[in-house]
Amino acid sequence: MIITMASISLDGFMEGPDHDISWHLVDDEMHEYFNTELARMSRFIDGRRNHETMLEAWPHTDDHPEWPKPMHDFGRIWREMPKIVYSRTLETTAWNTTVKREIDPDELRALPGDSMAGGAQLVGSFFEHDLIDEVRLYLNPVAIGGGTPFFTKPIALALKSTRAFGTGVVELIYGRR
Repeated sequence: MIITMASISLDGFMEGPDHDISWHLVDDEMHEYFNTELARMSRFIDGRRNHETMLEAWPHTDDHPEWPKPMHDFGRIWREMPKIVYSRTLETTAWNTTVKREIDPDELRALPGDSMAGGAQLVGSFFEHDLIDEVRLYLNPVAIGGGTPFFTKPIALALKSTRAFGTGVVELIYGRR
């Protein structure tokens, strides 16, 4: 199964202008929940920009003893998890990562276990290829008025479950219809 997770605003944006995500409400409760869910995955699949964003922080959690324990726990999960990054420009990368140039839907569908897919453009391409099996949205109680929308065209989904966090963020889990 291929799953995608995204924090979104009430008006449907995953990031604001200039890639601003300062409005994402993630506290220790949510981070611990994410860690539990992500540790169950067999791999992370990212686009180049999302992968490079992850490289900025997660290999270096040991350099930041002031960070909360859930962030250190995620750093360990991220470092150890096999990763696939899709890029036409990236030649190599570290941290247990394979670079792929083109999406092969049959190859992706044949992967064992669950995969977590991230990155706006990559997830959009995965939707185009009908590869996303589950969408986990983390609806933040804020409207930002512009930025990068999570959805760029209509996609039929069926609500599977909900969960409210202390921050006011609501998890909405959807399957494909």
